[in-house]
Amino acid sequence: MQPSIHEIDAQIARRLLELALSGGGDYADLYFEYRSGADYVLEEQRIKAVGRGISVGVGVRVLRGDATGYAYSEDLSWDRMASAARTAAKIASGGGAPEPVNVTPVAVPDFYPVAAPSLLSAPEGKLRLLQRADAQARGHDKRIVKVEASLVEETKEILVVTSDGRMVRDRQPLIRFGVRAVAESGDKRQSGSSGGGGRLGLEYFDDARHSPEAHGAEAARIAIAMLDARDAPAGEMEVVLGPADSGILLHEAIGHGLEADFNRKKTSNYSDRIGERVASSLCTVVDDGTVGHSRGSINVDDEGNVGQRNVLIEGGILRGYMHDRISARHFAISPSGNGRRQSFRHVPLPRMTNTCLEPGPHSADEIVASVTHGVLAKRFSGGQVNISNGDFVFSLTEGYLIENGKVTAPLKGVNLIGNGPDVLTKVSMVGNDFELSDGIWTCGKDGQSVPVGVGTPTVKIERITVGGTKVA
Repeated sequence: MQPSIHEIDAQIARRLLELALSGGGDYADLYFEYRSGADYVLEEQRIKAVGRGISVGVGVRVLRGDATGYAYSEDLSWDRMASAARTAAKIASGGGAPEPVNVTPVAVPDFYPVAAPSLLSAPEGKLRLLQRADAQARGHDKRIVKVEASLVEETKEILVVTSDGRMVRDRQPLIRFGVRAVAESGDKRQSGSSGGGGRLGLEYFDDARHSPEAHGAEAARIAIAMLDARDAPAGEMEVVLGPADSGILLHEAIGHGLEADFNRKKTSNYSDRIGERVASSLCTVVDDGTVGHSRGSINVDDEGNVGQRNVLIEGGILRGYMHDRISARHFAISPSGNGRRQSFRHVPLPRMTNTCLEPGPHSADEIVASVTHGVLAKRFSGGQVNISNGDFVFSLTEGYLIENGKVTAPLKGVNLIGNGPDVLTKVSMVGNDFELSDGIWTCGKDGQSVPVGVGTPTVKIERITVGGTKVA
């Protein structure tokens, strides 16, 4: 019978690390993971899906110079783990007997304490949450013709042990709730969505802003508002980014270019530019893994480093990148707590946690009032970004026309087209109304997905290309 992750002790870890280093590697680490999750889907007032799953395993990584050996096992029996360690060790050859490895448990802060993981609660209560959101959305307006609601919950326990002596454990709760409503009027059909979550249990719903009713009403509101949407204007114009969810543009168009692996390989627009001006003086960008209960927060990254708050751009000046162990060694600095991986089956990479634009001096009303003709972007569905130069295209799910300082008509078919580094230089006003997005975002990179957070205040961009259906 294989041991559980809780039964992996310092003695077992030392033996595995010594096997991993037996070929002459410079460094080795072990990443043990136990993940338990469940998901619930309500569609057309019926339970469409209920699922539950468990996964467990260990990943063994060995570094030798710039080379990486990696192997994993879904079985925590000694023979299987030892086989993975020997496989990873093959990246190096010709080494003598490895030095004895001593590991010591390391205490880490807790940025997301949860009294009771949601997985311990009965599923009937979670299904009622979905039904409450459905009822609220349908009752909002008779033109709401379809509602979908979903809840995904997870608890992940990790143990990271490194050949330089660290042994770190963490428990990472995660919950995400979502509602999508569809409205019809004549031949017009529009949808709206709302959702959120974070590293929380079911207490997430205790806040009235996060109740199932609040999410149901918001999804329905957007769907109804978009029924009257005009065709989007096209051309270069002023754009106001709303707080919270607009941070996804910052994350995609700028954040990835500040991950250190791209800069180590010199494939980022920000390579070799530390200390240079790369943005408006109003822009300070941070990546902060320490935000309480946020979806992107981490007590410890997947290489055993404590989560940190890292200033990337300060007053428009590039101050640093986000690092894992490999890039930190290349740049001769300490890791920044950004080594993350999707699971034990994957190697860690430099990844964002909660990436945010810090607040500025202006009010949201002042920013909108300054716009003669432009677009207010509130919610995004996603987009495409070229990491090497920052070129992007983003689609809006909720946007509005601004005319003579007033928010007027809702818009449909809005795309924002531009270059991330260039857009940062065109930021002319930054609001004092910073909001962190209610935890809905997941980031993909090199085939791996990890939960992240984004945040921003209201921001005015002087010029950006809006792709619509008519010339402004």
